[in-house]
Amino acid sequence: MSLQSTDPIADLLTRIRNAVMAGKNEINVPSSKLKVTIAKELKKANYLAEVKVESSKPRDILVITINNIGENPTINEITRLSKPGRRVYVGAAEIPKVKNGRGMVLVSTSKGVMAGHKAIKQRLGGELILKVY
Repeated sequence: MSLQSTDPIADLLTRIRNAVMAGKNEINVPSSKLKVTIAKELKKANYLAEVKVESSKPRDILVITINNIGENPTINEITRLSKPGRRVYVGAAEIPKVKNGRGMVLVSTSKGVMAGHKAIKQRLGGELILKVY
């Protein structure tokens, strides 16, 4: 299996989605700064239980605990919005609400990756990364 992916963020989201559907509670993903930032933002919003980075030889491994054993996952749907072939940029006023505020979007702004509601408060636009609820 190759460590290189055309869209590593889509690969991360697909692994999370597949693990939720298969009933798994933990996944291992090749690590990168952006993946770690995305996972930590999802943890802040209580969509993931735990995020940690383990040192490994060719590349560090991002270990994501989706839910604790015996609990149901909080992720119902997780979707990539901006793709390598079609980037989606929005201004602060155009950031969408997901499920009337019950979900969230992640936005890559000039001040880093943040939740959509924080970007609106700081009046920052950027690239829409994903939506989750």
